[in-house]
Amino acid sequence: MKTFSAKAEEIERQWYVIDAEGQILGDVAVAAAKLLRGKDKPLFTPHCDCGDFVIVVNADKVKLSGNKEQQKIYSSYSGYVGGQKRESVEKLRERRPELIVERAVHGMIPHNRLGSQIKKKLKVYAGSEHLHEAQQAQPYEL
Repeated sequence: MKTFSAKAEEIERQWYVIDAEGQILGDVAVAAAKLLRGKDKPLFTPHCDCGDFVIVVNADKVKLSGNKEQQKIYSSYSGYVGGQKRESVEKLRERRPELIVERAVHGMIPHNRLGSQIKKKLKVYAGSEHLHEAQQAQPYEL
């Protein structure tokens, strides 16, 4: 008996829409990461991109539990002296609310070339409208 290994060109990709309004950020990120990676498919192969496309709408209305809105800090460092930037979720939500969901999903997929390929299939929108009507995306319930 031989081990089956899926090939990227053999995978049929679906489009899913996740509505994040009133949902917890972690639940939305877990569902999106699972669909992007393809872990729910019987053809899942770890070294192959066999996941689906995911559209997350209403990213500005996602909830965080506890006091994370004020206490959770996103930081980045440029490598130069004085190049550290820190921003709370509250400020990031005002500036660019899609980034909250994108960063949460980014932490749940591999940090390599495969992960970069997978991240391109995630589309996040702050409002309830998206640009992918032609793909006839199916709603995904959490």
